Order: sequence, then structure tokens, then C-alpha cells
Amino acid sequence: MAIDILTPHVHDLGNFTVRRTLPGASHRMVGPFIFFDHMGPAELPPGVGMDVRPHPHIGLGTVTYLFEGSGLHRDSLGSLQRIDPGDINWMLAGRGIVHSERTPAEDLVRTRTLHGLQIWIALPRAHENDAPSFSHHPAASLPQFDLPGARLRLLLGSAWNLRSPVPVYSPLFYVHVQLAAGAQLTLAREYAQRAVYAVDEPLIVDGQPVPAQSMAVLEESAAGLISTEKPATLMLLGGDPLDGERLIHWNFVASSRELIGAARTSWTGYPNEQFAQVPGETEWIPLPG
Repeated sequence: MAIDILTPHVHDLGNFTVRRTLPGASHRMVGPFIFFDHMGPAELPPGVGMDVRPHPHIGLGTVTYLFEGSGLHRDSLGSLQRIDPGDINWMLAGRGIVHSERTPAEDLVRTRTLHGLQIWIALPRAHENDAPSFSHHPAASLPQFDLPGARLRLLLGSAWNLRSPVPVYSPLFYVHVQLAAGAQLTLAREYAQRAVYAVDEPLIVDGQPVPAQSMAVLEESAAGLISTEKPATLMLLGGDPLDGERLIHWNFVASSRELIGAARTSWTGYPNEQFAQVPGETEWIPLPG
């Protein structure tokens, strides 16, 4: 079989639903992508929104990408950044960072829809202990282009001879696609590992049905022909394999158990040299037992 279908684990968080596709049973990673969450869509009443207290990360880069809604990012570097649909907030955890994710106060006064994706990208060993960093990239700064029946926005990495301005540390691609009814799009064999995520409508990938909110992981030899009967939103993602397996424990990603253990110990003493306090935040999520 040229493709493998991953179905998500569904978590009901009360205010909205989260579908986790990576890590999956048959594929823990696709290229350097080690975590893939789909939140919503959910209609949130006034006063209700995202409210994720400060928590730590190591060894990864994170991206929250919104189709609808908004968010407010704070981190231990002092970053304070609103994110709106189409924007990229790129947070490089490296050896350690702390951040919170909340709904901007000005948006809590009205009913609104929250719908988006959160991904983690594991870092190569040469960069997993880099100093943490954060950069914001507005939607208008990201390459957008049209192919027959499709509009594409390149979020991360390189594809179709274009490059995103977001700094990444291994060969990868992450693309938002709006595909017209009856249209076809081919995902070329540019990278060793490729996947297609059906955000809102079923797709057909190399002749195989892919249900909505599922991920099709392509074998290296797969043709990568994508089609849809209805207008559809989809994400293309993948890249070259990393330099060895990665461990994932709570919010930590690392190439060794020693790095995970050190991060666990450090978080019990928050704030400290590895995990500095987030300015303006007085609470945090404790280490799970």
C-alpha cells in the first residue's frame, strides 16, 4: 500500500475538541514533525477562550497556525505577541523555554470561533541545545501562490522552488492548501517523508479515500496525487528524517533520556537558569506525576 491512514486520538477539553494525529501508532514522526494537534472548530461564548498556563519545552520548535480565532503568546524571553489567522509564531525551545497561550482579553468580550493546528518540530542534535528564540511572521510575509484549482501558502521550509522566511534547522515543508472542488494537486517526491492532512473534507490520495481530520502518510515511492469532490482545506507536511530517534515526554523532546531527566528535575525548581519566569505570569503547570 502506497499510503497509510492515521486517525487521531480525540480529546474533549470541555470548551473545544483536540484531535492528535502525531505521534501515531504506525508513524511517530513524519520528517521532523513529531506532534500534530487539530483544535476545534469550536464556537466560544464571551469570557471563554484558550487559557494555557506557563509550561516548559526543550528540543523542539512550535507553531500554532489558526484558521479562525486569535491567541496571545508570552514566553520567558519576554516575547508578547498576538497571533491571528495565517500568521506564524515560531518558538524555538532549544535547551529550554517557558510560554503561555491565552486568548487576548479584547477578544473575550464576544462570541467567536477557534480553529487551528499546533505542531512540534524536533530539532537536529546539533541544535537541540541552542539558546531559545522566538519570531513572528505575519501572513503577508509568507509565500502565497496559485496552481490550477489550488491556492497555497508556504508556512515553513521549502517547496515548489519557494522558501518560507521562517528559520528552520532541517529540510522540511509545511503548506496550507485551499483545493477547489474537482481539482487535483500533486505532492512531488522532493522529500523522503511526506504527509497530507485533511482538515475539513475527505480527500482522495493516490486513489485511496482519506477521511476528514485524518492524515495520509505516503511511502517514498507514492505518486502523491491529491483530489477532492468538495472545496477542501488541507495541510502538506514532511521532510527528511532526523539524525536518530527522538524521545517525547510531556512537553519535552530530546535525543536522550538524560536530557529529558534533567529537564524534569529543572522544572521542579521553576523558575531557574534553564526555565526562566514568564514576565507578567505568576502561575504555571506543575510537572505531572
